[in-house]
Amino acid sequence: MAIGKIIKALSGFYYVLYDGELYQCRARGNFRKKKVAPLVGDLVEFKAENKEEGYILAIEKRRNEFIRPPIANVDQALIVTSAKEPDFNALLLDRFLVLVEAKRIEPLIVISKVDQLSEQRVAAMKEYQEIYEEVGYTVILSSTDDLQSIDQVQSHLSDRTTVIAGQSGVGKSSLLNSIDPRLAIDTDEISESLGRGKHTTRHVELYEISGGFVADTPGFSSLEFGELQVDELTECFPEFVRVQDDCKFRGCLHHKEPKCAVKAEVEEGTISKQRYEHYLHFLEEIQNRKPRY
Repeated sequence: MAIGKIIKALSGFYYVLYDGELYQCRARGNFRKKKVAPLVGDLVEFKAENKEEGYILAIEKRRNEFIRPPIANVDQALIVTSAKEPDFNALLLDRFLVLVEAKRIEPLIVISKVDQLSEQRVAAMKEYQEIYEEVGYTVILSSTDDLQSIDQVQSHLSDRTTVIAGQSGVGKSSLLNSIDPRLAIDTDEISESLGRGKHTTRHVELYEISGGFVADTPGFSSLEFGELQVDELTECFPEFVRVQDDCKFRGCLHHKEPKCAVKAEVEEGTISKQRYEHYLHFLEEIQNRKPRY
């Protein structure tokens, strides 16, 4: 028996990396009884007679997990959002950020296709870059075949398991191909009628890139907040966390409460008004969410 890492799941088989070698495994039937399924990214105990006939016996405790995409033990989320085609959407970016913050995953933001913008729009993207950098995030403005931005992304991949996320058509697979051309991940052109790309990635797989693992996934097909609670939402905005101890009321939701430190910072301009408005939008969405039974 040995401990390895699942780097691909396909057609009922799990491909486990151990000591530089890949073992094709099936999961034991007791996982089905327990209603637990191995995920890409899992550290697993397995036994194999040879590289084609192995069995997963146990799953090590997970640090985090996603259902869609199905992946576990993620350290970092590389969130790719395009400046054009599809147009930059700050609300959608903040939704992605909340989803990964809720899992205690470090975000890395890449704004792609900046070279396709007018000077005025480039200036607007730089303003967004400043807003998110003030929050504490790393933001990389990327142009097509921009070697400097590719090097910047690579420098954040070592010794980490990174999931790549973003809308279809923003250039996720193209970015990975630029980092490591050996991957040759399929990409499709943007559909003009829809203004978005087709999903080209069919399964979750971890690629060894720049000293770490990167997951090219079928995307975050569900961007709903699911079980996220209102008190957890406030923890997903780092700029709120820094000042919320100064709110008059413990458990302040930074909405209608008096003497709220977050609202004071918004009024002073030290917290982005747009980010705060997005927070209120998400807060209302969670509060109005229908209960699940």
